[in-house]
Amino acid sequence: IVCLCIFILDVTVKSYLIGWEEFRMNKWLIGYIVVIAASVIDWMLSISMMCSESLRVRRLIRPFFLLQNSSLMKKTLKCIKRTLPEIASVILLLALHICLFTMIGMLIFAKSDDPKKNGEWETYFKNLPKALSSLLVLLTTANNPDVMIPAYSLNRGYSIFFILFSVFGTYLLMNLMTAIIYNQFRGYLLMSVQTSIIRRRLGIRAAFEVLCCPGRGHTSTQSEVAVNMFLQVMDRVHMKSYCRQAIIKAAQQFPDGFINGEAFQRLFNELDKDFMKEHPPKPEYSSPVLRHIQNIYSHFYITVLGNVVALANVICICTVLVLNSEKSGSEKNNFYMEILNCIFILYYLIEILLKIVAFGWRGYLSYRNNIFDGFLTVLLLAIQIAIFITDPVPQHVMALWEMVRLVNMLIVFRFLRIIPEIKLMAVVASTLVDLVKNLRAFAGILLVVYYMFAVLGIWLFQGAITPPSNMSLISNASIENKTDGPFSMDCGTFEQLEYWPNNFDDFASSLVLLYNIMVVNNWHVFTDAYTRYTTEWSLVYFVAWWLTSSVMWVNLFVALILENFTYKWDRSNALSVEDVERIAYQSTVQLIFREHVQEPTEEELLAQLQQHPHLHLSW
Repeated sequence: IVCLCIFILDVTVKSYLIGWEEFRMNKWLIGYIVVIAASVIDWMLSISMMCSESLRVRRLIRPFFLLQNSSLMKKTLKCIKRTLPEIASVILLLALHICLFTMIGMLIFAKSDDPKKNGEWETYFKNLPKALSSLLVLLTTANNPDVMIPAYSLNRGYSIFFILFSVFGTYLLMNLMTAIIYNQFRGYLLMSVQTSIIRRRLGIRAAFEVLCCPGRGHTSTQSEVAVNMFLQVMDRVHMKSYCRQAIIKAAQQFPDGFINGEAFQRLFNELDKDFMKEHPPKPEYSSPVLRHIQNIYSHFYITVLGNVVALANVICICTVLVLNSEKSGSEKNNFYMEILNCIFILYYLIEILLKIVAFGWRGYLSYRNNIFDGFLTVLLLAIQIAIFITDPVPQHVMALWEMVRLVNMLIVFRFLRIIPEIKLMAVVASTLVDLVKNLRAFAGILLVVYYMFAVLGIWLFQGAITPPSNMSLISNASIENKTDGPFSMDCGTFEQLEYWPNNFDDFASSLVLLYNIMVVNNWHVFTDAYTRYTTEWSLVYFVAWWLTSSVMWVNLFVALILENFTYKWDRSNALSVEDVERIAYQSTVQLIFREHVQEPTEEELLAQLQQHPHLHLSW
């Protein structure tokens, strides 16, 4: 109720601020009120029933609050909505493909008078629903080659049917789906970015018109903005500090103290860039020894040497793990490994101290790699000292020694330093960085979809499958021959594979089960089990989740990875390694599509400003 009160206050303030006319046209705010009303009614019913009801509608509609408060997620949803017709056309082709081959398969693998030749019919083509589900699973290759083995054992020619089905379905239509989603979604995302760019340019142009002053004297008739007034306004504008500093620094470069319209627009290009951290200058020493140390330990080869030492450390740990893999704790001799570990810790400490001398405290801490290395070294040193202190107590020593080995394994992350030095790896790494930065909206919508399907799964299948009370009965021959009930111990079934933790009994296990189906490996095991324990209509739920997650969402993700990587690769061909590394920090969604975005003309901006309902300018 506290959350609902906050949402009610939120929608009340928003409705008051934008006015009734804007409110009537805003579908999201209207939906906001409807969802809040439904949640309050459902909450009141829960209270009246002492929270003993089994079905709570408000759980299913909770994700709306997340979507409604994220403009980027709403924009992404709009793009997906416009892409759905093209996706639906390919899904229709897939459905026709499956139906056609299902009918052909039922004709080819019809029931024979000879029981020995009915393996394929009995297992996969006994009826229409079973044949459809078998070929649908084959489309994902999850039951290949199992689905064709009974027929293939009788005649090798039957393999042609399954190979043709896979070639047309899996390799042509499914990849066509990826291509269509890539093309259409990229176009709609480009349109969204285009709209965003126009809106930003319009806002900047409106700010210029509000701040501009008439031409100075009789020498200029063009409107301009005084730098002093602009700086005063920038001090009160809410934006990222590094963007503000970059814009103010650029504005102070105008020698005559005035900014024209074109230059005013260029000032705000800094908003498309992310922060590039500048390292503080190195300290200056008068001592020749300190200067010599500074020159050595600020050189690139010291980083290479550190990586080699870290590699040697990891090799030693791996060697000890292999040698002691079959030894118990009392049989292990860690004397030599402790000596090696002390040597490595000593090297890391010396490296840290000399790097602090070379770069200074602030310079050393300005590198994230140095912070990570320093933290690991201090942690290793503390654990090693604890080992020496607790040496008379063997069980404590063993526990601490295991911790030393685990912490030592983190040293392998020091090799991530080599990524910026290799051009191709820098492009791949910057692509991954951009995916984390720019695809938060997609992750949010995927989270919403996971949540809704998990809640639906709990409603529909909670408690449907429960493990036997006596697990020893599973190996009993009488259970294997059991024919009554849904329980089955056939090879590859839910029960035989012991998939009991994969269920819809609680929210966490529902999420894991949905993820396992999204991966599609063995997803037919889950569908088969739930159709046996509940009803064949449960297949609709699992197929809907497969289409939503594996077919549509994974393809969307692949399409965006392709777009991002292609953009980076095209730009990197003419850039150095340092420039490629810089792209990782300066890329936004707007920059990815900058070459394809058309900038609005001055006439278009002025025309929209004149028609703006909340801005009244006099020209």
